[in-house]
Amino acid sequence: MQLSATRKPGERPDSLAERVYQQVKDDIFGFRLLPGDRFSEGDVAERMQASRTPVRQALYRLEREGYLEVFFRSGWQVRPFDFNYFEELYDVRIVLELAAVSRLCGMAEQGLERLEAIWRVDESARLDDAQVVCALDEAFHCGLVQATGNAEMARMHYEITEKIRIIRRLDFTQQSRIAATYEEHASILDAISARHHDLAQQLLKTHIEVSKQEVRKITLHRLAVARG
Repeated sequence: MQLSATRKPGERPDSLAERVYQQVKDDIFGFRLLPGDRFSEGDVAERMQASRTPVRQALYRLEREGYLEVFFRSGWQVRPFDFNYFEELYDVRIVLELAAVSRLCGMAEQGLERLEAIWRVDESARLDDAQVVCALDEAFHCGLVQATGNAEMARMHYEITEKIRIIRRLDFTQQSRIAATYEEHASILDAISARHHDLAQQLLKTHIEVSKQEVRKITLHRLAVARG
C-alpha cells in the first residue's frame, strides 16, 4: 500500500475518516492499489497513524461505492474490474443522455450557455490539463441531463457517473483524446442548439461509445504496466 498521510494534531475523527477515504480512493484511481490487492484495517491505520474507527468508516464508505470488498476473516480487497459491469453502466448512461438530448431539442429555452462557453472555443483557448478536462467533461454530460429539469433523471445519471469515474478519467491521458472531446462536445451542442434531434443523438452516442472503447484499452494497458 502507498498510504503516507499522517494524522494531524487535534484532528476530528470525521475529518480523519474523510482523509483516509480520499487517500485510499486516490491510491485506487492512481493504480497504486490494484484490483485484487488485499489489505487490513490495521495496515491503513498504521500508515495513517489513525485509530481503527475512522479507518473502518472510510473503508465501508468505499465498499458502498463499489471500490472495495470486505471479507470478514481476511480483511479488505480492491474490487476487481468487471468490464461487463462497466459496459452495462455505460449502456444505461447512453439511454439517459439520449433521452436528455431528445428533450433539450424540444425545449424553447435550453439553458446550455455555460457549456457552450467552455466547449465552443478556439483551439488556442482549449485547456490541456487532463484532470481539469476530465472534470469539465463529466460536468458537460451531467449538465446536459440537468438542463432538462428532470431532477430524478439527473440523480440517476450522477450515480452512474460516479461508478464509472475510476476508468472514465483515463480517456484524458492522451492529448488526441482531449482535442477530440472539445470537437465532439462542440458538435453535439451545435446540433442541440439547431434542434437537429437525430443528429444530436447520433453524435452523442458515437462520442460515448468511442470513449468507452478507448477507456477499456487504456485501462488494460495501465493495469499491465502497474503489475509489471
